[in-house]
Amino acid sequence: MVTQANAQEAAAPADHSVAAPAVDATHADPTAATHATTAADGGAHESGVFPPFDPSTFPSQLLWLAITFGALYLVMSKIALPRIDGILANRKSIMDADLAAADASREKTDAAIAAYEAALAAAKAKAQGIANETRESIQADLAAKRSAVEADLTAKVTAAEARILATKTEALTHVDEIATETAQTVVTQLVGDVSTDSVRAAVAKAKE
Repeated sequence: MVTQANAQEAAAPADHSVAAPAVDATHADPTAATHATTAADGGAHESGVFPPFDPSTFPSQLLWLAITFGALYLVMSKIALPRIDGILANRKSIMDADLAAADASREKTDAAIAAYEAALAAAKAKAQGIANETRESIQADLAAKRSAVEADLTAKVTAAEARILATKTEALTHVDEIATETAQTVVTQLVGDVSTDSVRAAVAKAKE
């Protein structure tokens, strides 16, 4: 009995080793898998081809390029470009408003300048008219005053000449008497009394 049990126990490990399933080397030893990947990469590097230029990586590169381009397109079309369009539209509206305000200010300035020039021209014309009227009025007043003064002077000269003529005429009427009296006085002192008629006749003869 003992010998049979021992024989069974001795046979059991042998059967277990035979029936045990084969273990995957990758799961059994992760370090071995890492070494295998490293060895593969080393082989690729050792082949002398730059990874982006490796034809075996073109499909993955194209896939990621398409994904990246699509994502960038979506971001640009949905976020960046609408914001840029909004900013440009806002700036355009501000510029249009500024230009409209500048045009309105320019038109107001032009209108103010035109009104100022018209008012200045009217003021100049009015001042010229007033100056002409004043000059003509002054000239007419001076002419009237000059005419009045000249008429007054002419009247005074005429009156003076008349007075002088009258005085001269009156003086001439008394010359004979004065001469007769003077001659009679002189002759009386020289030769004695002389008649007035004889002295007057002598004076009249002397005048001839």
